[in-house]
Amino acid sequence: MGIAKVLGGIVVVIVVLIAGFLVAARFADGPLEIVAGGPFTTGEKYSGAEPDWLFIHDTDTVEFQLMDPDRSRTTWIVEHEGKIYIPSGYMTTWWGKIWKQWPIEVENDGRAILRAAGKLYDRQLVRITEGPELYPVVKKIAVKYLGANEDEISNAPEAEVMAPVASGYLWIFELTPRE
Repeated sequence: MGIAKVLGGIVVVIVVLIAGFLVAARFADGPLEIVAGGPFTTGEKYSGAEPDWLFIHDTDTVEFQLMDPDRSRTTWIVEHEGKIYIPSGYMTTWWGKIWKQWPIEVENDGRAILRAAGKLYDRQLVRITEGPELYPVVKKIAVKYLGANEDEISNAPEAEVMAPVASGYLWIFELTPRE
């Protein structure tokens, strides 16, 4: 009986600490790795012509903040032909449906701020489900993040490469300029 109370007390303390951490993260300046954070409070606001996104090629992760709700996340990013894209995987899994709320929120309000290399870029997240840019973007994601061999992925059947998108498991968003 005494051990059960001690173990129960330890579990309660752990749950309270985790809950406290998650609540505190919502007030942080940006995400804490995979934990969603609060709105950005630092970074230089970018203004001017559309940037040259080639620097994204060597950037593993960036942060973005939705405007409604105003939470921020860390994500992967790829550049293709001067445009930038972020993926959201696990969309058909039970844990993805719990963990990945932001893609659903984007469908209601796609306004976002991208924080990359210390700069803040006003963007609009637009889900891409078809079009000529989708196949090369998915290939770039596979090479950059999943360790796929560039030659092998280029020789793989398109349907095989695109299967995660076709099944709804992988969603791709273009980050377009926001007026």
